[in-house]
Amino acid sequence: MKKLLMIALVFAVSMNVNAQVETPQPSPFSKLEQKVGLTDITIEYSRPGVKGRTIFGGLEPWGTTWRTGANANTKITFSDDVKFAGTDVKAGTYAVFTKLNSAKQWDVMLYSDSDNWGTPREWDDSKVAATAKVDVHEVPFNVETFTMDINNITNDGGTLDMIWEKSYVAIPFTVPTETKVNEGITKVMNGPSAEDYYASAVFYLESGNDINKAVKWIDKAIEMTSDKPKFWYIHQQALIHAKSGDKAGAIKAAKASLALAKEAKYAPYIKKNEDVLKELGAL
Repeated sequence: MKKLLMIALVFAVSMNVNAQVETPQPSPFSKLEQKVGLTDITIEYSRPGVKGRTIFGGLEPWGTTWRTGANANTKITFSDDVKFAGTDVKAGTYAVFTKLNSAKQWDVMLYSDSDNWGTPREWDDSKVAATAKVDVHEVPFNVETFTMDINNITNDGGTLDMIWEKSYVAIPFTVPTETKVNEGITKVMNGPSAEDYYASAVFYLESGNDINKAVKWIDKAIEMTSDKPKFWYIHQQALIHAKSGDKAGAIKAAKASLALAKEAKYAPYIKKNEDVLKELGAL
């Protein structure tokens, strides 16, 4: 009995040691990052090999849902909302599953739950964000390693390509490049925002740069937010005017900020403004 226990212990230790030895994975992990227009797309997947087997219609039978790779779920991430085969898809990460209908036609699906290992035990149609019904094209050569790629790239979109064994599919998608460019143009043409003026003024105050510019910028920020005044903006206006030597302007701003802070019941800025007013001899 002791001899059997000793053999079992030696075997367990041996297995533990072997588990620490790094060896090549049968289906190595791959990560593809591609910018299309102004949208970042990332694909994370494992790449199985054919290894002399019949893959589609054999290892992966017709009519079944394939994990589209090996090991952990294949994931695709979009930094913006996109259209996947014409269907609106929100920015985010999705698992990619493929229903192998036949040698001629597949359904490639984006699934909102990307944390499964393989296909979900309980499939939930409500989690299918988009389904692309695609034609399968036979290639005249054997592709040993499963490959995903983004090709046919334009400013407005491209194709998600998959090729393995002798089968190739391409799913078209579009990205919101024109919308993003127009938003950027509008922002630039409209000039700096209130936040831009505020941040610049505070930076100049704290770094000891041209205080007159800081006054101009903070006053512009206050003007642009006059419909919804912000007590933290106006507090900085008090500090900047005080630094510039405009005591009256500083007192006026500090009192306005104090009133708004009291209305909001925000104690830190109540104290900050009271401290400023005391330092200026106005409280």
